Amino acid sequence: MGKLAHDHTAEDCVELVTIFQNLAKVDLETVATLVTHHHYKNGEYLFSAGDTADSLIIVAHGQAKVFQMSANGKEQMLRVLQTGDFDGEAALFSNSEHNSFAQALMDTDVCQISRQDFQKLMQETPEMAVNMVNALGRRISELEQQNTEVTTASVESRLASYLLETSAGLDEEIFTLPLKKKDIATYLGTTPETISRKLTALANQGMIQKISNNKFKILDSDRLMMID
Repeated sequence: MGKLAHDHTAEDCVELVTIFQNLAKVDLETVATLVTHHHYKNGEYLFSAGDTADSLIIVAHGQAKVFQMSANGKEQMLRVLQTGDFDGEAALFSNSEHNSFAQALMDTDVCQISRQDFQKLMQETPEMAVNMVNALGRRISELEQQNTEVTTASVESRLASYLLETSAGLDEEIFTLPLKKKDIATYLGTTPETISRKLTALANQGMIQKISNNKFKILDSDRLMMID
């Protein structure tokens, strides 16, 4: 069970999430008073299948993988949660249980807001309801694009972003990828072979240094950020 974290303010966490954007300062301050913080160490579970789902979970800092277990006991990766991402939005509207697992890939700080508190906010602040619908629409569009419109350039760009996020989250000059290449491929909507080729290409271009098969160093973050 994650411990309460004190190194990130509630206001910082609220400002990360799209559903809280464009709210008046007084409303943001109200949301912040309802947020609880937890810190999860690398490998700890944010939630497990079967747990009661009654809160919106916001990643304030770090990275977590969301996955299901197949009948033969193998992990089936669904998505990666990075800084500013959220999960559990369905729990804000109905009683439910998690049907997946979320595991921290590094030390991760999480904010939570309960269904009861969120529904009260929705009633009192119409802008919140509009933001939530828009955010859910973006989530659906992103999933559709990930599944059907992934191009070579977009894979390279998203891989570069993933490397930058991972390096920043781990706060290490030389870092080991917390995900297997097959899981990174699932996350980016491509194949493990493409991930390997792209990593080699980025290394050949001098943007990253390959220390070992899954250990890298960022050499040129500016160029990585410019990839489109």
